[in-house]
Amino acid sequence: MKYRRPHHRRRGIARAVASAGVLALALGVGMTPAMAAGKTSDRPAATGAPVGQPDPNTPWAPENDEQQLKPAHPEALASARTATSAQQLTMPAPTGQHSVGMVGLHLVDKSRTDPYVPGNKPRELMVSLWYPATATSGHYQAPWMPSISGAHFLGTRRLTPQQVTLPKTAGHVLAPVKTSLGKLPVLLYSSGLHSDRAMGTALAQDLASRGYLVVTVDHTHDANEVQFPASRLEVRTMPSTAHSSDTLKVRAADIKFVITALGKISSGGNPDAGRATLPSGLSKSVDTSRIGMFGWSLGGGAVATSMQLDKRIDAGANLDGQFFGTAPSKDLDRPFMLFSSGNHNRNNDSSWRTMWSHLKGYRVDIKLKGAAHLSFSDNEYLVPQWARLTGTSQATIKEQYGTIAPNRAVQIQRVYLAAFFDQEVRKKHSTLLDGPSTKYPEISFVR
Repeated sequence: MKYRRPHHRRRGIARAVASAGVLALALGVGMTPAMAAGKTSDRPAATGAPVGQPDPNTPWAPENDEQQLKPAHPEALASARTATSAQQLTMPAPTGQHSVGMVGLHLVDKSRTDPYVPGNKPRELMVSLWYPATATSGHYQAPWMPSISGAHFLGTRRLTPQQVTLPKTAGHVLAPVKTSLGKLPVLLYSSGLHSDRAMGTALAQDLASRGYLVVTVDHTHDANEVQFPASRLEVRTMPSTAHSSDTLKVRAADIKFVITALGKISSGGNPDAGRATLPSGLSKSVDTSRIGMFGWSLGGGAVATSMQLDKRIDAGANLDGQFFGTAPSKDLDRPFMLFSSGNHNRNNDSSWRTMWSHLKGYRVDIKLKGAAHLSFSDNEYLVPQWARLTGTSQATIKEQYGTIAPNRAVQIQRVYLAAFFDQEVRKKHSTLLDGPSTKYPEISFVR
């Protein structure tokens, strides 16, 4: 029997899908050079660049987030055009015990003007909510990116929808929340410079399957593209001269506003600008007394800035991102995780070393052997799937994404992020964070 939706639900579902994955020119966004060759010690050195000063030679610096892979070989593109069917891209399935639901919201902060556009326009955001769901039958899986931005994205990679079909996510649009779990702890996600929220999908949907309400946030006009309801596309207008510390202040204000919007949901309200349909059971399931945040690259730097602006954030995790501004030199008394790629740690990032000395709560610093900066985004899993079509060599992929296998990189990130937030947000101690594990030898603890 076909699932029938009333007219008002169709409008809400269309909005939810439009928010499912507007990508920042997408898998090409957030790309950096390979981490500097050579070995680095797990024991921090005493020297480094001044805190807050971007260094274009450091591959985790957000100034490099936009760099794309090497151009495709024309002959490879020519052969790809003769393909008889599109290659279906896939995402790694969540590993938690719960099915996943998803809804997108359009939020308008009338208390702020958008700093990146003229005309004193209010700040607008798109966010996706990922949560444990029940009764997913009849609720279709959200696309990683909606069709408009998806086709645009493929064009930037010299690909077409006839060659590549972008993946579906595990998120069932507007599926009812699994209210038997009680109130859900909240996790917020911020992505890399000029990247968008879709880059954290592999991690977000997995954490949702483990019982979290995960909110992925697009930072409008910082991200290369953000799709709003009625197929309105907002592109990047942030000046290229913007200092990273100022960008982080905008992102932190975005996060604070999103947390307040979640509070409205928990009180029975609807913060969506168009009053879009919310999933059944959502208002009973938002626990704003337990909030964590994680981010990749510049989004990782945004975690510390956001925690210092908003004390409602109980714990934070930085995935391979440099810190900027005053954040690393201010004491932070809440739990924090530093999670880096193989050649990045406190030894060669002075902002991490300074931040570490100001972490006064629980702190842990781990690194993932064989990983590169891009290993912490969905690029790690998706780009190798279409490499043949764009003529991208395996050598280039290893240079950009490290030597660790994509499945293994995603698996380990999921396990350690969940262990950290289970321990610090759910208050369930994880022995995984006590020291090295024979099950995950790729992880080393920087002491």
